[in-house]
Amino acid sequence: MRRLRILTWHVHGSYLYYLTQANHEFFLPIKPGKPEGYGGRSGHFPWPDNVHDVPAEEVRAMQLDCIIFQSRKNYLEDQEEILSSEQRRLPRIYLEHDPPREHPTDTRHIVDDSNVLLVHVTHFNNLMWDSGRTPTTIIEHGVVVPEYVRYSGEIERGIVVVNGLGRRGRRLGADIFARVREQIPLDLVGMFAEDLGGLGEIAHDRLHAFEARYRFFFNPIRYTSLGLAVCEAMMLGMPIIGLSTTEMATVVENGVAGYVDTNIDKLVERMRELLADPAEARRLGQGARRHAQERFNIDRFIYDWNQALGQVTGRVPARRTSTAPSSGRIGERL
Repeated sequence: MRRLRILTWHVHGSYLYYLTQANHEFFLPIKPGKPEGYGGRSGHFPWPDNVHDVPAEEVRAMQLDCIIFQSRKNYLEDQEEILSSEQRRLPRIYLEHDPPREHPTDTRHIVDDSNVLLVHVTHFNNLMWDSGRTPTTIIEHGVVVPEYVRYSGEIERGIVVVNGLGRRGRRLGADIFARVREQIPLDLVGMFAEDLGGLGEIAHDRLHAFEARYRFFFNPIRYTSLGLAVCEAMMLGMPIIGLSTTEMATVVENGVAGYVDTNIDKLVERMRELLADPAEARRLGQGARRHAQERFNIDRFIYDWNQALGQVTGRVPARRTSTAPSSGRIGERL
């Protein structure tokens, strides 16, 4: 499969970083002041050389092979503003990061086009959206953590990694975090974590080593997509505690990789057990890492994206030569 020239927007920095590990050229429109979607190569990410900023006003003159939308604004507004009529007829993918917000089961997706491929990031999301006549596929997350960083768990506290938790309310579990923190020592990191007395944002290149020292990873989120932070923590070998909702119910096997439940009191009991028993926490962390290596390895993720890109552009990717789990590093580019 030859390298494609792909235009997309900077919507979710971590996901975009992993997506751009694929062996294609990615172009990110930018605007002065970096308004929503136009931040380009921003954030604490070591962007690879195949990622390029391009002024939004220059996009219409570009030769492109594919457009990847990542938000309603991209699809409903941005494409009309910055793409030419010819570019709007190119092969198109809508990458849906979230489950439906308006109603969990009866919400029709904004894309209603048999010529657009709708990519869901979890099977739960695909199950809940009414995608109508739009063809869909599921590409589960792929993540990588530094080879030299592994779980140690010497800090007898739990860590929560959520951006804007205090500003995003019940859906992200701000109330659950507050309730559990009254009983269990927890530290919160992420953008605007200071709003809830947290430690603030930790740069992506330092986050993995920072969190690996904590005894367990707690995910208080009620209803959103599967967080990349959960996948990364599992890849580090951290035991996971969280709510048994959305895709989390299929990701963490109780007693193997951590514990999930809808009973907060039971989760608090499990946290206390892990704080008192570092050996058990390490055992569960090893189970979490094994599962992450099989399910969220970066090579599988890139392969699946090449399949989707090949489908919409009419090009067939090379066959995968190995189904072995990734070693946890960014593997050979496909």
